[in-house]
Amino acid sequence: MESLSEALGQWRKLSFAGQAEDKIRQVLEDPLVQKLRANHPELDDRTLKVNMNKLYQYVKEYRSCTNCPGLDNCPNDFEGHYTMLSVEEAGNATFIHDRKVSCKKLIAKQSQDAIRNRIRSFYIDNTALTHGYSTDEIVDIDPERVEAVGAILKYIRRTQAEGLQKEGLYLVGPFGTGKTFLMCYLLYQLAKNGHTGAIVYMPDFVEDLKSMFAEPQRMKETVDLLKETDLLVFDDIGAENLNPWVRDHVMGTILNYRMNRKPTFFTSNHEPDELEKHFSFTSKDGDEEYKGQRIMDRIRPFVDVVVVNGTNKRGKPAEK
Repeated sequence: MESLSEALGQWRKLSFAGQAEDKIRQVLEDPLVQKLRANHPELDDRTLKVNMNKLYQYVKEYRSCTNCPGLDNCPNDFEGHYTMLSVEEAGNATFIHDRKVSCKKLIAKQSQDAIRNRIRSFYIDNTALTHGYSTDEIVDIDPERVEAVGAILKYIRRTQAEGLQKEGLYLVGPFGTGKTFLMCYLLYQLAKNGHTGAIVYMPDFVEDLKSMFAEPQRMKETVDLLKETDLLVFDDIGAENLNPWVRDHVMGTILNYRMNRKPTFFTSNHEPDELEKHFSFTSKDGDEEYKGQRIMDRIRPFVDVVVVNGTNKRGKPAEK
């Protein structure tokens, strides 16, 4: 942004001193400067002229904010900031101090960024995590799932009132009824209260874990994050190509750590009994019923099962 001193320099070079004087007069006659003088009678002409550049920036940036073109197109010196002035008397002198202040749009953006940064997603489309749908919107999208939405809202309100719960939710229903979307909504709402969260799409996560054999540090960091985050969602559990190592040493470790500590959430097309059968069989070791039971013993007591009805919305925007 061109400063007043730069503008005056150009005007002098072009022998347009009259225009410079007009610009100074316009600044001094601006309602903002007049109001500043009314609030601070100690401001004399000399002080105003000495601080003309500050007054110019103050007036110019105020006008820019009044006709804000949006944060991305902010014309001010520092994006999302405007100049504020304060007056101080020291001895026999009067000083005008300027400072940059964050605008409302920047503060709102920073708040939204802070919320999003509390949520980690693994192989999940971030649309629902960043949109921040209203309660009315998530009900109106599909009236058939109103009971499921009610359960989600009740859980959110309880956590907001009482703090982090030990139990989570198990969302079960047909393909495309918005189970993932509802979990993203829950994470987003609770991130507003400062809770961290992670959502993991199980089919892709399990495949990626296999590549982590050669990266033990990355493996440890990933597992530790999923153990420690306040809210953890295993999305589409039961659809992964399971192997004994993932089941026993990754899933088992994470779930065992979180029991009675932090809530874990699940979305699935399988009822809990069906999921137990899924965990009981692997392509390597065949049927191991007791291992499926052991995993489900770490899930069943710590979730409320919520049935999500509705129509298939796969392929439609904003939901999965």
